[in-house]
Amino acid sequence: MEFGVFVATKIDDWQLIRFAEELGYRRAWVPDSQMIWSDCYATLALAAANTRTILLGTGVAIPGTRTAPVTAHAIASINRLAPGRVFLGIGTGHTAMRVMGMDPMKIREWREYLRVLRALLDGQEVDYTLNGVTRAIRFLHLDLGFIALEPRIPIYVAANGPLALKVAAEFADGLVSVGNEHPPVLASHLAALRAGAAKLGRALPAGFHTAALTSAVVLKPRERIDSERVIAQCGSQVAAALHFAYEIVKLTRNEAAVPRGLESVWEEYCEYVEAMETPPEKRYLQIHEGHCTYLVPAERRFVNEKTIRASVLIGTPEELVERIRATERAGLKEIGLLPPMAEARNVLREFSEQVMARL
Repeated sequence: MEFGVFVATKIDDWQLIRFAEELGYRRAWVPDSQMIWSDCYATLALAAANTRTILLGTGVAIPGTRTAPVTAHAIASINRLAPGRVFLGIGTGHTAMRVMGMDPMKIREWREYLRVLRALLDGQEVDYTLNGVTRAIRFLHLDLGFIALEPRIPIYVAANGPLALKVAAEFADGLVSVGNEHPPVLASHLAALRAGAAKLGRALPAGFHTAALTSAVVLKPRERIDSERVIAQCGSQVAAALHFAYEIVKLTRNEAAVPRGLESVWEEYCEYVEAMETPPEKRYLQIHEGHCTYLVPAERRFVNEKTIRASVLIGTPEELVERIRATERAGLKEIGLLPPMAEARNVLREFSEQVMARL
């Protein structure tokens, strides 16, 4: 099992990635969310120049805010700084688009985006359409070192739904997903990927990567799961799960989409959102406040033992080791932790010293 970190993308705190490297974390995922954090590629560049071994990439890139050629050249520029240590994580763009009141990229458009992206990163010429005009494009000046396409940059796709998994089966070198830390969820995802690949006459690549986006809290002896220390270390992840679920349920109008473990606070949370001071037509500006960064005080009441267990890995060191071994047997290759910004160093250090050291 490998362990990674997802960081709140703060450009003058790139040292957090070097700190994670020193603790033994294998991979750093830097999110791309323009209305919430710093620029991910600028942050990756600083991390690349100041680390030696940790793998670096987007966690995940947002297609709706950058064209495919721009994303390709951005990650290939990082590969010039840290050759062989770079990957590209990419999804349809949930929070980065929702926080502007817009929808993630549609699946058909996303598939075309990935087709162009993969071809460019493989050094190929490819047909590219922009504003209704289609032209052949390719990178020029490859011999001058502006970017680096070698070693090859893997694409790790963020997907959960059947249509997104179908696209992943065609282009992905790996899958990153919320929920992959649960063996039944991972098994379902892998089955969908293999079936989708088989229909295309393709097998999943050797070494296909599987990663889970979550966080973790190591309990002290006899510590309550809803202690203030625990809430400080994971409360923002519980709130983010509610933010995400609210948007999905509102979009699909399917109450069955509420994640297990959040049911006990769901009605109260919806009432809280409906009572927000921000007008309904601009409510997206308030729903994602603090998203994966800090816990908004008004949302503290939604963080309890059930919602914590539903949102993060939590337990004694022995319990966490047992659970991680079970996920590894199920085929998971990486657990990535996204702690709140103020507690990131504490969470990463405690998990490294008390859990990773036992594995």
